[in-house]
Amino acid sequence: MERKNQSCPDCNSVSRRGFLAGAAGAAFAVGAMPTLSRLASAAPTRESAAETAVGRLYDSLTDAQKKMLALPLTDERRNTINANWHITKATVDSFTADQQKIIHEVVKGATSEEGYDRLIKQMADDDGGIHNYSIAIFGNPHEGEFEFELTGRHLTLRADGNTKKAVALGGPIVYGHGESNPDKNLFHYQTKQANVVFDMLEGKQREVALIADPPQEAAVKFRKEGRPMPGIAAGELSSDQKEQFKKSLESVMKIYRAEDVAEVMEVVEAGGGLDKLHFSFYQKGDLKNDKVWDIWRIEGPTVVCHFRGAPHVHAYINVARRA
Repeated sequence: MERKNQSCPDCNSVSRRGFLAGAAGAAFAVGAMPTLSRLASAAPTRESAAETAVGRLYDSLTDAQKKMLALPLTDERRNTINANWHITKATVDSFTADQQKIIHEVVKGATSEEGYDRLIKQMADDDGGIHNYSIAIFGNPHEGEFEFELTGRHLTLRADGNTKKAVALGGPIVYGHGESNPDKNLFHYQTKQANVVFDMLEGKQREVALIADPPQEAAVKFRKEGRPMPGIAAGELSSDQKEQFKKSLESVMKIYRAEDVAEVMEVVEAGGGLDKLHFSFYQKGDLKNDKVWDIWRIEGPTVVCHFRGAPHVHAYINVARRA
């Protein structure tokens, strides 16, 4: 596939410290998950599939490759979030065929079966394929804290074996799709799920949940304790509304591996559980003026998610424990 080199003028860089001071994006499954006592032991480890593949890739690197992509944990590139950037010049197509297979193993290991297929198509659509995306490895995957990161247009994916305990999903992540027609966008199904929740709301609930203007997609810091959150709290929903809220969350998190979902749920529970999450919808950015709200947000004590569907999908995800 040829590289498309599509521009994305609205894909802005964000400091990861801003996310970790807060959190960018909630994407997590709730309803069909095992009990918390089982979740805690299910988080990724250094022996998980993605992480063992990272170790093999690291061991295969030449000195020249290491100079390009093996970076210290303190490197600022680890602290940058961007919906359209290359973390290093080490694009996947610059590796040997065997190394490229290992990189695919990492991506496959960090995602669900459906998520892998969906992200592979997203990368093909947005930048010609995974071979045009870049990788970096921070630290040593065999000892201490480390992190694998893949970046490119509309995708940041991480794997860290849970060596950084304060965050889930390896840290802040981004996904999206450059298709402006919502019916063809790979992630518009998530907006459809979210809007089922809105359709179930009544009177005063809708007044609370629907807000005129959204914040900037990068405005995702945690709110100070005690400050009100926008939207309607899950704890204020009826049982059937809350069940649909769970389904909406599941539709997002099913992109990622079960181990990451488990760790996310542990962090959510530590922040007070599902009832502490707020759901908000925004009138501005309604693509077809059809009142299917394309911009929506989930926010809680340990989670902030900003999903922007207009003019195409950007989703910022971070789940982190409070310091």
